[in-house]
Amino acid sequence: MVSPNSLNEKVPLLRIPVSSKKGKYVLVIHGGAGTMDRASSSPAKEAMYKNVLSAALRAGYAVLADGGEAMDAAVAAVTVLEDCPLFNSGKGAVFNVAGKNELESSIMLSKPPSSHPEIPASRRGIGLTLLTQTRNPSQLARAFYLSPALAPHAMLSGASAEETSQDYLGFELVDPSYYYTEGRWKEHRRGLGLSEEPLPHRQNNSQSCRYESEHLDKLPTGTVGAVALDVRGCIAAVTSTGGKTNKLVGRVGDTPQMGSGYWAEEWIVDGWLRKAWNHISGKGRKRAVGVSGTGDGDYFIRLATASTIGRRVRFLHEPLQKAAEWAVEDLRKEGGAGGVIAVDSSGNVAMPLNSSGMYRGVIREDGVPKTAIFDDDVLS
Repeated sequence: MVSPNSLNEKVPLLRIPVSSKKGKYVLVIHGGAGTMDRASSSPAKEAMYKNVLSAALRAGYAVLADGGEAMDAAVAAVTVLEDCPLFNSGKGAVFNVAGKNELESSIMLSKPPSSHPEIPASRRGIGLTLLTQTRNPSQLARAFYLSPALAPHAMLSGASAEETSQDYLGFELVDPSYYYTEGRWKEHRRGLGLSEEPLPHRQNNSQSCRYESEHLDKLPTGTVGAVALDVRGCIAAVTSTGGKTNKLVGRVGDTPQMGSGYWAEEWIVDGWLRKAWNHISGKGRKRAVGVSGTGDGDYFIRLATASTIGRRVRFLHEPLQKAAEWAVEDLRKEGGAGGVIAVDSSGNVAMPLNSSGMYRGVIREDGVPKTAIFDDDVLS
């Protein structure tokens, strides 16, 4: 069996013919929001983050430009971020109060992928939580989504989910020490007012050590995520996180909760006037939107932030940017720091935030990745 961590995860499993009249495609990503400090920044540090963000964008773009599925592009992008110790997911995930890593991930599609027409439209997506031995949680979310007979539920958790992934999906589980980085461990201990020594592990990975000295975000609460639109009009949102630094053991955040930290949906436009306008403007009768959030997840849960954006676009007919900005401002009013990335079926992108920064980026048909970090940065 091919390993789920192979390059095959970054391309469509089944190549689908694309008509000569291609639709739009776009990919937008985030790498966490809320705790980065400009005072501790430098051009070299920012360049390091932007280089990884650009690599993630290019990985997803390679799928979309080849006519691939939105879900494969989003997972390819998120996998790059999960593998980089700079970000709070996979390698480099933060610790809970007990000094353990409990990871979460999710995937949601606006409609079933063309490569897997057997997936029922009601399937929508799946969330995973309390993972402790999965190298790339985003890949596992994708695998479970594509296995409705094996996992018919909307959320799975813990050892049972990981044992199932090993026994039935061919995933290789990692030792929990895989997630460890010295920088995140020291932040965890300092956050609890405890001594940083002794260290539970000594790492020999020079790349990990190099990245740890460059952290712009301290005691992070954010996630990594991607939202992609493919040429067939499918939108996929993929999100992955280590959660909040020093969260309680067993805490479940917004990342695996459908409607809170992630959302995707498609609908048919009603009303003759709107149908006529969509026909004239070339939008068609079907509309879709996808959202991935990052920040203090407890507030995203309380306010159902991700689905609120989708419903404001669908039922209030708001432009994507306006709907996303409203939801992020709603978070701010309630005391929640963070941001969202969102895409609609016309290829519009929104990336509002209410905090000091959000690692973010977008790539369109021209293949040029554009990234930003702080709240007043211009994508470049």
